[in-house]
Amino acid sequence: MTSITLNNGVEIPQIGFGIFQVPDLAQCEAVVLTALEVGYRHIDTAAAYMNEVAVGRAIKKSGIPREDLFVTTKLWVQDFGYEKAKAGIQRSLAELDLDYINLVLLHQPVGDYIGAWHALEEAYKDGRIRAIGISNFYAERLADFCETVDILPAVNQIEAHPFFQRDRELAIAKEYGVATEAWGPFAEGKFNIFSHPVLTEIGQQYGKTAAQVALRWNLDRGVIVLPKSVNKDRIEANIDVEDFHLSEADFAKIAELDMGHSEIVNHYDPAYIKMLHKVTFHD
Repeated sequence: MTSITLNNGVEIPQIGFGIFQVPDLAQCEAVVLTALEVGYRHIDTAAAYMNEVAVGRAIKKSGIPREDLFVTTKLWVQDFGYEKAKAGIQRSLAELDLDYINLVLLHQPVGDYIGAWHALEEAYKDGRIRAIGISNFYAERLADFCETVDILPAVNQIEAHPFFQRDRELAIAKEYGVATEAWGPFAEGKFNIFSHPVLTEIGQQYGKTAAQVALRWNLDRGVIVLPKSVNKDRIEANIDVEDFHLSEADFAKIAELDMGHSEIVNHYDPAYIKMLHKVTFHD
């Protein structure tokens, strides 16, 4: 599997397995095991997904050497601030039952994320975390963050798919040497992405599906993708995208699909920001 090198020298597989909205621990454990069996070596979870325990169990059951796996988790807003983040890091290590985590992200750009970042920097320096990053930071906030902190983030994980392409975020990330990860690379099923005529037509050239084209498009831009499915056939199909590349003509067609905004979340809406602050998942 293709990997890219983060700004601190850590290698990360460019295709990861996302497990957002799989809160049932038995199901989560089963699908992570399936993903590992078919070849994924990068698992992306989060404290707020409430399934870190299942990920840890699947890793143990898989028998795959720890050094061959890349595990990402995220701290939620509830655990922002220096002291809370220190406790949140330890909680994730315990839930995952791991000695170290490959990548820990700040899940949202709200609250005391600078205080939380200091805790991540500390855990990074002592080896409990191999790389640290952020999530959902738009271009302006990404630039401000990179101008503020001592250790630049290795990753910014954002919504990125053919209908919200995020060229501004990719450009700023490249300027600071920050890798971009795409959550929701299938736009959470919106816009008929799995049967969209443009993506379908492009895919027919290569014997691939519209979904595989959507993934390849991001991969060809250098973006790390995190497709999620609980269906084994789709889990397998989502990793079967390394045997083709899109042409300039393909990219030009896909560029016309960009809406320039999200239809999933709105970080510019005060009500949405208030909601992020109110969401809690532990005492």
